Amino acid sequence: MSRLLTALLAALLIPTAHAALAVGAAAPDFTTEAAVGGQAFKFNLAEALKKGPVVLYFYPKAFTSGCTVEAHQFAEATDKFKALGTTVIGMSNDNIDTLKKFSVEACRNKFAVGADAAGKVIKEYDVFLKMVPGTMADRVSFLIGTDGKVAAVHAAMDPDGHIDAMLKAAEKLKK
Repeated sequence: MSRLLTALLAALLIPTAHAALAVGAAAPDFTTEAAVGGQAFKFNLAEALKKGPVVLYFYPKAFTSGCTVEAHQFAEATDKFKALGTTVIGMSNDNIDTLKKFSVEACRNKFAVGADAAGKVIKEYDVFLKMVPGTMADRVSFLIGTDGKVAAVHAAMDPDGHIDAMLKAAEKLKK
C-alpha cells in the first residue's frame, strides 16, 4: 500500500480531535437551552463569565460510551472546579429532552449540559467532528477566562485527559 493511501486510511479510521480556536482567541458568546439535574434553563456564556472562568467542553453524543465516561469524570471533578471559581458546561447537538436525562444520569446533577441541536455553537467554535461534518461535535475542551478569551484548549477523542488538562489550566489561571 502506498504511503499516501495509508495516510488517507489512517485519517479516516483514526478519529482525532481538533480545536479551531487557539489560546488567546475571543470565545464566541452564546445563549442556549441547557439542563442540570433534569431541569431546563437558559445558559448564557457572558453571564457565566461574570462569576468566573468557564470550562466549555464539546462532546459528540449523549449516552454514548466515551461521552458518558467524560460526563462522569467531569461530575466527579465538579467540586474541584467550583473551588477554583470555575463553571463547567458540556455541549452537544442533542436536544434538550435528551440532555435533561443525561444531566441526571451521566452528569449526576453536578453540572449543566447545553443543547445545540442546530449546531450553531459547534460551528462558531469550529469543532464539528470531521468524520461526520455538520452534525456532531468533536471532543474538545476550552477554558474561557473572565476576559472572554480562550485560556486553554484540550482536543482529543479519548475522554481521559480532558478533566486533568482543564483543572491544571483553571489552577494556573487562578494564580
